[in-house]
Amino acid sequence: MKQFIVLALLLVQYNFYAQDSFSLEKPPVFPNCEEVAVSDLQSCFNTQVYNEIYNNFKVPTNLTEAGFKGEVVVVFEVDTTGQFKIVYTDAIYSELKDEAKRVFSEFPKVQPATYNGNSTFKQYSLPIKIPIVNQAEGVNNATSANANATKAISPLELAAKKEYDNVNKELKDFENQAFKSQLNIQFTHSDYARFDRQMNMVGTNSHTASKPFLYEEVSKYFDFEAEQKELYKDTETWLGKKFWNEHLVELQSDDYWFTVDPILDLQVGADSNLDAGTTYNNTRGFLIQGGLGKTLNFYASVFESQGRFADYVNRSAESLKAFGPDPAIIPGRGIAKRFKTDSYDYPVAEAYLSYAPAKFINVQFGHGKNFIGDGYRSLLLSDVASPHPFLKLNTKFWKIKYTNTWMWLKDVRDAVEVDNAFLTKYIANHYLSWNASERLNIGLFESVLWTNSNDRGFDVNYLNPIIFYRAIEFETGQGAGNALMGATAKYKWNDDVNIYSQFILDEFSLGDVKAGEKSWKNKFGYQLGVKYYNAFKVDNLLLQFEYNRVRPYTYSHNTVVLNYAHNNQSMAHLWGANFSEAVIIGRYRYKRWFGDAKFIIGTRGLDFNDGTDDFSYGGDIYRNYNERPFDTGVEVGQGIKTTTFNGNIQAGYVLNPATNLKLFTDITVRNFNPEATTATTFKNNTVWFNFGLRTDLFNWYFDN
Repeated sequence: MKQFIVLALLLVQYNFYAQDSFSLEKPPVFPNCEEVAVSDLQSCFNTQVYNEIYNNFKVPTNLTEAGFKGEVVVVFEVDTTGQFKIVYTDAIYSELKDEAKRVFSEFPKVQPATYNGNSTFKQYSLPIKIPIVNQAEGVNNATSANANATKAISPLELAAKKEYDNVNKELKDFENQAFKSQLNIQFTHSDYARFDRQMNMVGTNSHTASKPFLYEEVSKYFDFEAEQKELYKDTETWLGKKFWNEHLVELQSDDYWFTVDPILDLQVGADSNLDAGTTYNNTRGFLIQGGLGKTLNFYASVFESQGRFADYVNRSAESLKAFGPDPAIIPGRGIAKRFKTDSYDYPVAEAYLSYAPAKFINVQFGHGKNFIGDGYRSLLLSDVASPHPFLKLNTKFWKIKYTNTWMWLKDVRDAVEVDNAFLTKYIANHYLSWNASERLNIGLFESVLWTNSNDRGFDVNYLNPIIFYRAIEFETGQGAGNALMGATAKYKWNDDVNIYSQFILDEFSLGDVKAGEKSWKNKFGYQLGVKYYNAFKVDNLLLQFEYNRVRPYTYSHNTVVLNYAHNNQSMAHLWGANFSEAVIIGRYRYKRWFGDAKFIIGTRGLDFNDGTDDFSYGGDIYRNYNERPFDTGVEVGQGIKTTTFNGNIQAGYVLNPATNLKLFTDITVRNFNPEATTATTFKNNTVWFNFGLRTDLFNWYFDN
């Protein structure tokens, strides 16, 4: 069928057969045709061409033995010097095309065609039948029948008529181009553990705090193709390949590639505290990713979800409620509508463009989330809030990686609603990562947040990627925004152990520190952590310990809209402030099997909000810090001191590594024990069992 289509297209090209014998045009002349009458020159030319092919064309032995029957379509021309040249060939087997090129390259030189006595080139199309027979017989009859055939068309028209077929011929066998592309590796803590050790070995010049990573930067340290081959399941059927190994749709050429996949997150579980008893999540969607050329990549995912979670998660979702009729914000996902009587409907879309104008720069613009840090938590910028628009610039050179992120956020409280619209606010972040030695990495962080008040809009002062934000805040007015500063450090003890840390500074009073007064002004937090790879000499076993502590009132502001938050969720730690916690994590992977265990023990201070004590004790970053009960003696855990234990154990099997489709089961045990009880704060013990099928693309944080 392919050859038939090509031949049909070629029939509109220069005809092989003679034109009217009385034309001013004269065909090319073989030596054997020099004595032939002018009216018979075209027929003689045709016969000589067929004879050359019949005498010289050798069908490959393997095709002859297989009894192959078909044809080779050839478009050739005779130039103004009388030389034969192949313009185009088409056949099922490349050996046949190569043989046609060889035969025509050995054609004798002839007298060129003429028009009004001047030499000109002539172009012809010709099907060569396989097996080879002497097709010269009957040529004269064919010539007569086609004497008034279509005239020649221009080279541009010839190319245009081949364009659609050529697009199909551009396609190649699919190789996963994502592995060396400018696409992000979807950020999940469990999956990033696969290559965390390789990127953190002594002597590497990698930068691991700014996430998500690009495939291009990780592929220098981790062989994705080798992993793909190791996990490959032998299967002969198309359905088997798509289910176990491949993307649903895969297309690739030299200039572009893209894939299309379904997204599923189908879960069912049970929580003894839930009146309905059963929990579930029902997510369907699709994911498209690809590349145009070597420097531009794109990603888009659309989720449509309905769900009902454990009781404590549902309560948290409803406590985050935006103004208006919508009852909840699903943590980390977005605003939810009521579904039936006790469930939620929450659509989500994420997308971005990733462009590398030079080898040391990557620019991304999209709707999603980012993360800064080497730990499970981040005190600088985390992915616990809902997706939001962002512009990110990554610059890497020498021993430095410099990340600039500009974000568009929303304050969705009733207090700031104007004309039924959410209030927009903006964040600009700088993060400079420097490999001071082959073992030590130091990072510096700076952030400023401002709002759209007084028609300020997006302040162009912050588009400069190398300014000091604190100086700009003074220039534009001290009340213009909320600035934070921070630092990170990581030390590679050896290839299997590294130590990491963070420090966030919102406000600081040195005089109060010297006086030992524990001032409310000392708003800061810190993180200390250690990772142990191939723990106890067990390959692919990662153990991690992390301690986080944030003082009261950090991330908050006297103008509430200027807090470090989005959609009623913190942009750093999901507990806000006024807490300390210890996190213990174990992760193990064997081929397609995986297991994760996580235990969090923490203490935090909550507000009473009971009418008799409405002070802010510094944990809720959506409260004005001027509502504090005292200025000194401020300690972590003040207010309703609450101890929390959250343990989660998960095990599963990766069904398809290409799409990250996983079959899993997990169990969560949560103990929430406040020292005082209010309408919204009370003792709660949860055991939540869950299992399901999930395309794992982002982190769920159910440890609030």
